[in-house]
Parts: sequence; C-alpha cells; structure tokens
Amino acid sequence: MKEEKQTRRFFLKTAGLGLAGLPLAFSGFAAQGKKTKDKFYTVFVGTYAKVGDLSIFQYRLNGTTGQLTKVSGYKGGANPSFLTLAPNRDFLYAVNEVAEFHGSNTGAVSAFSVDKKTGRLTFLNQQATGGGAPCYITLDKSNKFALVANYVGGNVAIFPLQPDGKLGNLRTKQQHQGTGPNTKRQEGPHAHCIVPAPDNQYVFAVDLGIDKIKSYRLNTKEGGLIPNPAGDFAVKAGSGPRHLTFHPNGRYAFLISELNSTITALAYNATNGSFTSIQTVSTLPAGYTQESFCADVHVSPNGKFLYGSNRGHNSLVVLAIDAETGKLSLVEHVDTLGKWPRNFGFDPSGQVLLVANQNTNNIFSFLADSKTGKLTPTGHSVEVPSPVCVQVVPAFA
Repeated sequence: MKEEKQTRRFFLKTAGLGLAGLPLAFSGFAAQGKKTKDKFYTVFVGTYAKVGDLSIFQYRLNGTTGQLTKVSGYKGGANPSFLTLAPNRDFLYAVNEVAEFHGSNTGAVSAFSVDKKTGRLTFLNQQATGGGAPCYITLDKSNKFALVANYVGGNVAIFPLQPDGKLGNLRTKQQHQGTGPNTKRQEGPHAHCIVPAPDNQYVFAVDLGIDKIKSYRLNTKEGGLIPNPAGDFAVKAGSGPRHLTFHPNGRYAFLISELNSTITALAYNATNGSFTSIQTVSTLPAGYTQESFCADVHVSPNGKFLYGSNRGHNSLVVLAIDAETGKLSLVEHVDTLGKWPRNFGFDPSGQVLLVANQNTNNIFSFLADSKTGKLTPTGHSVEVPSPVCVQVVPAFA
C-alpha cells in the first residue's frame, strides 16, 4: 500500500511533538447562523499536522440539514490523528501519531478538558505510549482507563484516567509478535485498533501485521491486560485486519480488513472472549480491480446497517445486517465526494453521516435513510487539512 505507507512515514519523520508546558491555543472562530428548532451536535476533528499548526478542529453540525459550521481550532500537537471523548463529554483524548517523543522511540497520547458551555479544549497532560505511531484510542466501559494501539510499535497499552481527566502513567503494555505474507505491510506486528467488549470483561486488539484479533482479559482494578490466547481470532493470511466494531446487541461484531478489502461478520462469545466467523464479503463492487484499501467500519445507531470506507475506490459500502443471523447483504456503494476516505461517523440519532476525506482535505455530510440505509449527499462540506477522525457528540450549550 504505497500511498498509505508514504503518508504515515512522512508525518512520523517530519513532525515533532511539543505540548509540555504550553497552553492550548484557541483560534476564536465564531459559530454563525441564527438559532433554529433543528437539532445540533458538536464535531471534533483530528488531523495530521505539525507542531504549532491548528490540528484539532471543532464544528457545529445541523442534524437536520447536515451543514457544518466552524467553531474553533486548537493546537493539539503533532498528528492528533485519532480522538475519543469521555461519555460525559468532560474530557477529550487524542493520540499523537509520531515515532519519537522526548527522545524515545514512542508516540504519545494527550488529554484535554472540555468546557461544558462552549466545547473549548484546554490541554491537561501527555504520556508516552510505549510504541511508535499510536493510531487508535478508546476508553474502557468503566471510563477508568484509556486503551491505545501503537501501529509501528506493534503493541497495545493501557493508561489509568485520573479524576481530573489527566492520563496516569502507562500501566500495562502487551507486545505482539509475528509477520504476514505481505512483506511491505506485514513485516512485523502493527496494532491498528483496540476495543473493549460490551460487558468490559475482555479487550480486543486488531493487528494488521499478523492477521489477528488478539484477545485480552481486562483487569479493571489494576488496569491489566491479561492475554487470552484461546480467544485470538485469525483471518485469512494477507488480509490486514484494521478496525473492529460491535453490534449494539453485543452478539455480533464486524471486522474490516485493509489489505484485501473485506468485512467479516463475527459471532461473539462473551463467556470466553472469542469470535466465530459468520461470513466474509467484499467492500468493493463486483469486477473492480484497481488499487483500494479499507479504513473504517461502523454500525448505524439503529443496528440495521453496516458501513465501511474504501480508500482508492473512494466510497462507502453500505450493507444490511440480518438481525437473526448477523449476515450481511449489499445495499449500495456511495461516492464520498473526495479522495482517501478515512474515518467517518454518525450523529447520535443516525440521521447524518460525516466522512473525512484525507487526501482532498474535506469533510462531506450525508443523510442516512433509517429504513433503507442509503446515503444522500446534503450538499454541505467543509475544508479541513488532512482530516483523519471525526467524533460527533451532543452540542454544548
């Protein structure tokens, strides 16, 4: 995957990291437009950027029309490429996807407080992640720990969250081992995603480099990740699994694989933290033979449809989910109106979907039909430098 590899390496080599001791800058963009009866949401966008640049952006989303209005821009350090918010929206956490931090071969993760009236971010602290190029962060279901996947480091790490929102010191790190048949992309382990099970008993790390989902038991008292090899799940060699998401019912999960452009529907066994394959489908149209690589995957809030992004084909695949079996059937492919669609996300109601097109520096909004799953462009978009991640939450007062 030439383009993806060059992009990641460029930012890792050229972007440093420097937030320690510096207050987070606030650009002061003002939201415009009169108040209406429409439902509004706040959108935070993570990007690839250098130190000193505005790198985390805040927008206001009209949940009826899909219009985005810029509110603020912040200096979030180098490459805050993936974001997550605490459920109470008091704190935001971002990886800093770099290869070196304070002279060591590691990336970093940053914590920010969120003003409940405006959504304004204030930098709290940073921690080294114990591996290069952290590319994914989420919180466990108890909201006591942050879970991080280090792509270049090939490992996953867990951090305790302090009452004031700051990140504690790295508590546990688990190093993956192995390779895959793709010598350019799978020369070693590359952890790309880490998610907790719905009941928070297990944690799953998706590793692109070794074609596996690694299963861990979560110790919520001490912040431990305990290997659960009986729950490891292997995909077809060379698939390059990237992201995993659970269905709202907790019975199913869906795994998107970057290198062979597929999605695998999985049955989840909560008793032992393991998966069983139900079905694997292509994310691309029949007969498409040009280069393309998957990125993100999400279930619609109503649980009826699954969406996946194709970089190269520059589309979202829409699949219907059979509620009884977990099997997938094709609904449509939708042009993302930009190039290299990375992360995407729904508003909490499921009415609007936002797509971050990394290589064309824009985000487009679509209306999602709750009955058919089909997407319709709203005609609204915004320009954002190298957008990588979108997080949509209820609007701040």
